[in-house]
Amino acid sequence: MASSVYDQFRDTATQSPDHAFLCYPMSDSRGYMAAGGEIFYGEALRIIDALAQRYEAAGYGPGHRVALVAGNRPEHFFHLMALNKIGCTAVPLNPDYLNHEFAFGIEFAECSLVIGANPRLDDLQQVTAALTPPVPLVDAERLPETLPKPARAAAVSSPTVGEREAMIIYTSGTTGRPKGCIISNISCLASGENYSTAGGLLDWEKGKERLYIPLPSFHMNLSIYTLNTMVRMHSCLVIQDRFRLSNWWSDIVETGATCFHYMGIIPALLMKAPESEIEKHHKIKFAQGAGVDGSIKKAFEKRFGFPLIEAWGMTETSRAIQNSREPVEPGAHAFGRPRAPLEVMIADDNDQPVPFSTPGELLIRAQGPDPRHGFFSGYLKQPEETEKAWRNGWFHTGDIVTQRDDGMLFFVERRKNIIRRSGENIASAEIEDALIDNPEVASVAVMSVPDELHNEEVIACVVLAKGVQASADKAMEIQDRARAKLAYYKLPAWIAFIDKVPVTGTQKVQKGQIFVDIDDPREDPRTIDLRAFKRRKATANAASKAS
Repeated sequence: MASSVYDQFRDTATQSPDHAFLCYPMSDSRGYMAAGGEIFYGEALRIIDALAQRYEAAGYGPGHRVALVAGNRPEHFFHLMALNKIGCTAVPLNPDYLNHEFAFGIEFAECSLVIGANPRLDDLQQVTAALTPPVPLVDAERLPETLPKPARAAAVSSPTVGEREAMIIYTSGTTGRPKGCIISNISCLASGENYSTAGGLLDWEKGKERLYIPLPSFHMNLSIYTLNTMVRMHSCLVIQDRFRLSNWWSDIVETGATCFHYMGIIPALLMKAPESEIEKHHKIKFAQGAGVDGSIKKAFEKRFGFPLIEAWGMTETSRAIQNSREPVEPGAHAFGRPRAPLEVMIADDNDQPVPFSTPGELLIRAQGPDPRHGFFSGYLKQPEETEKAWRNGWFHTGDIVTQRDDGMLFFVERRKNIIRRSGENIASAEIEDALIDNPEVASVAVMSVPDELHNEEVIACVVLAKGVQASADKAMEIQDRARAKLAYYKLPAWIAFIDKVPVTGTQKVQKGQIFVDIDDPREDPRTIDLRAFKRRKATANAASKAS
């Protein structure tokens, strides 16, 4: 039985060398592999083993950490596997990070090397050269024959291969800085085992599946959950860098995909698109995701001819809960029943179980003597946060759910002060910190609002400094100033100018009281719509037209 991510890959590649591992549809806008193509397991294993030799020759080994900023390129997966083979930790970073976010991600994890790619190489060069000590940067697509030596000594070493760090995945917490989730080999393998054995409508056929996934490699979904499942199943990952409605069905048909992953917005947008001839020629058996609007689920399944399987999971849990076995009433946000070895409790604020059908926090653990088995190993350099999350022997998810008396779980809302935009977790506190630095902003409260495109969007409720007048131009100025500190997707899409931020007697912000008499904050006359300027590169022309 495999004890590491690499071992599992090697076993699959040895047994099924001619099976496709990675497939990329044609794309002129992706920036790499424009003609598309496939990479087979045997071919990939040769590349990975050669990479591992070069790493070892340069002095890398157990405990070293290497940041990966290669997007969804094949090189991301090659380096991830090569590093795993020699006991190093892969630290994937979001290519859309701003420079100070890159610096934090690299420095906090004590990375010894950065593997980067265009279009961020110049930015990464500035960041890595300014670190202490400077960290070498290598272009993933133009790898030198001899790799640079590690910038640091090994950060950590584990007693067994299974317990070794495989990856560090950054995920937002309730504070401004992201938390680094330490994911072991055991956790990665448990993730693949969980998904591949879910059963029911998740009708996996070993060696035959082609899973289309338009999600980024720095997410747990692609680099842990889906990757380890498809390797375990001797099957193919069909990869696109992001969701594009215009080529969705052509990608699906061209690559022969048999299943796909979605976020809540994807089914909704596919339903809004006019019917086309190509959508009738797919081979999709099922799709799995989260957040689909219950009102469109039935219509979607009727139009396209396959089930949407709702699931729940977190980076920290590695494994997921899927509703792959039972249909539920339209509109219900059911995500399944826990399967062994997972068990759950729906609890009140004192960690006591609540009655069936009563909202409470979802607590989860593994059965048996070790409740943490298969979960993440902890938050990097934050043992107190790890123990807080695991208090009383249960992992506290921060999600509010209900459970029916037959065990079915239904999602209600998130307790954590997190905005989940297009699958990306955004901490409100980080945005508040960036906005309050503006001398024209006296106070601010950031929260989420529903969004038809991204599931949730950012709204900033701003109290202006004395003498500053509220206007659409002022809202644009506030958003624009924040660009220096926030990646584009974290910028407020809406700014509401309010008189004061309500607080309790102990000065805790009461965000729920800001729009107490307003059903939709976006419709409040105090709210300015800035969505048109929330882009990777906002243009001066767009801003001038709006003003």
